[in-house]
Amino acid sequence: MDCLLTDIEARILGCLIEKQVTTPDSYPLTLNSLMLACNQKSNRDPVVDYDDVTVVKGLDGLRDKKLAMMIGMDGARVPKYEHNCDYTLPMPAEELALLAVLMLRGPQTAGELKTRTERYHAFASVEEVEAILSRMADQPTPLIVKLPRQPGKREGRFAHLLCGEPVVPETPSAQPQPEAARLELEANNTRMDLMADQISQLQEKIAAIQEQLTEQYSIIEKLRELL
Repeated sequence: MDCLLTDIEARILGCLIEKQVTTPDSYPLTLNSLMLACNQKSNRDPVVDYDDVTVVKGLDGLRDKKLAMMIGMDGARVPKYEHNCDYTLPMPAEELALLAVLMLRGPQTAGELKTRTERYHAFASVEEVEAILSRMADQPTPLIVKLPRQPGKREGRFAHLLCGEPVVPETPSAQPQPEAARLELEANNTRMDLMADQISQLQEKIAAIQEQLTEQYSIIEKLRELL
């Protein structure tokens, strides 16, 4: 394959590979069936909402790259579509299964891939999946890459390279260290103590003013009595 796929083209190609294996009686797919496959709510990440124009444009891109073709079938009123990976991207069935699931569900661990490819190919173990992924990643033109392990995760994830290098989300900002949290708490306590002192001083001033006013009122009353 000479050029990269768009995300839409990758979703369409993954659907064509999937449906060839999982629903062979309805394969090749009509445009409507392919659109429904792209927009499935299950076994898809991310979930999308393509219209027929979007799917047609994606198919045109795949046809230009010789990864899909439109065929006319005897008795069919509408054209149907199938992938052409056997010619353009020849690979063993187990590799194609892994590639399809990665296109449909994004980066995944070897364990997730083993579970999610059961309808395509029965892998004996997670170790077998890892070995095949490593083989795909070590090819002169690799189709797979292993992503850096995410913080807090025990396993690294794998991603396909048909759309170019995957964008790895930024690591969430780390939580404050205990020492930093303690210092922040102490600073808050200091501010609260300062505010308490200021309130106390204001209360004392108010009390002194009230006392002065009381004394002045008493003097006034005595003067009234003398008059």
